[in-house]
Amino acid sequence: MRRMPAMSQSSPCLWNQLPQSSQSPCDRYKHACCSYHGNVYILGGRYSSCLRDFWKYSVVCNEWTELSCTGEAAPEELEEHSMVAHKGFLYVFGGMLDSAYTKGRCALWVFDIAKQKWVHCQGKTSFLQTQMPTNRKGHSAVVVGSAMLVYGGFVDMKGSSQDFWSLDFDTMAWSLLNDSQQGSLGPGPRHSHSAVAYQDCMYLFGGLKGLREQKDFWKWNSASHMWSCIRTMSSPSRLMGHSAVAYKDSMLLFGGGESQNSPKNCLWRYSFTTQSWGQVATLPGSSPPDKIHHCCTGLGPSYKSNTSSLSSSSGLQTRILNDKLRPFKNKCFPAPLTFLGSEGAIELETFSLDKCYSSKALTKSSELDSSKEDLMGNDSQWNGNCLAFENKAFSKQWTEEDLLNEEDGDIVQHLPDMLLVLGGRPCTSHSPMSIWQMTLTDS
Repeated sequence: MRRMPAMSQSSPCLWNQLPQSSQSPCDRYKHACCSYHGNVYILGGRYSSCLRDFWKYSVVCNEWTELSCTGEAAPEELEEHSMVAHKGFLYVFGGMLDSAYTKGRCALWVFDIAKQKWVHCQGKTSFLQTQMPTNRKGHSAVVVGSAMLVYGGFVDMKGSSQDFWSLDFDTMAWSLLNDSQQGSLGPGPRHSHSAVAYQDCMYLFGGLKGLREQKDFWKWNSASHMWSCIRTMSSPSRLMGHSAVAYKDSMLLFGGGESQNSPKNCLWRYSFTTQSWGQVATLPGSSPPDKIHHCCTGLGPSYKSNTSSLSSSSGLQTRILNDKLRPFKNKCFPAPLTFLGSEGAIELETFSLDKCYSSKALTKSSELDSSKEDLMGNDSQWNGNCLAFENKAFSKQWTEEDLLNEEDGDIVQHLPDMLLVLGGRPCTSHSPMSIWQMTLTDS
């Protein structure tokens, strides 16, 4: 798959809703999600009540699989929890409904991806843990090196917390990096904020201090163990309930609002190189929904930093696999269809099997370069306001079994770069999970 050139700060983006089948989780908010090896994992959240379900979404096959969330080692109903991936395991923290039963428990659960089951996290350590965080909601969790960093959260009866914890994945030992006794060193009490990891640092934006929304931006340096406040000329407004991911040398921040009832659909991009914010424009006819308390996750090699579960030393981003059939190579052109003939047509990657596809283009798998006449097929299948997709299919039809037989690196290497926005308020009533796909384009 041909890699797209580096994007400028002002590159526009194109949004597309991915239609879901009935075999998929219901729409929700305050859930947790993360991606690992081309799959997206969704756990819990809230719709009309707190949910206890666990799903895996294969973006390659566009299929959902419900996973087990029962047993002694599995979590109960959770909301506003966190979930991160590291070396074949998913780590879930917080989000319990507080009761007398939960007071003495550490709200941490571990899912073994290979065995597809929940395992006891105490199995990795040989000593009794004497120091650990209490249950909380609306905190942030990121992976830096071989540790999970957890900041803040809303603690029952105490309100917003500024506790900053580290969980060592090798020993499963918790350590407190700072607490409420250290005054104003750092972001202070915070919940419903966002955080990402980039080059051994953690970046935190916005959220709530008590009932007041924030717009401050902070950096934690894991080498010096110091917080620093980042001040810029322009930045997103006061936000809570937003979501962020690290993309290449940038941080992408989407949605949220100044209150529960004022969701936004703005996409912001912070460049770690230029240390500046810029709002990302959307292409005409491509408008994302207003969302708050949603989840964002990135897919593709450009979202894989040196802090991810796959080591950058493996060379996945630079490996050339010309001798293998690659599963993805799609083109997308913005409507109206007159754009198809222009030299400035925008190329991006997508998994979506939208109703706007021409069946002739989809089934012509023996040709790598189908013509525009093949793409348009039967005129009755096209809507003048839709996005036209040219699916350059390969002779091999990929199935879940094929993907399991492939090296993990092959799949990760050839996933197109995209951002998925899953769920969030407002929810769609009695409908499958809302999933929106965003791809940055070359301006």
